[in-house]
Amino acid sequence: MGQRRNRLDKRLANAQTTRRANSYIKDAERERRQQKMLHIIKQGQLPYTPGVMSWLSVQLGKKASRITAQDVQSLFP
Repeated sequence: MGQRRNRLDKRLANAQTTRRANSYIKDAERERRQQKMLHIIKQGQLPYTPGVMSWLSVQLGKKASRITAQDVQSLFP
């Protein structure tokens, strides 16, 4: 094969290796962030800071402006 193909193959292999290595770090970060957000939510009340509202929006599948206190309580079993 040519040089271009060799470089492409090396780049793809490097991307796979990096993805596997970073996935553990990212999983741990997601878990840490979820615990942090739940702690903030338990202590406060609506409206939360934009970062918390964004996280809630993703978790609930709603726009941040449509989130109610009942929706927030549904996160806590």
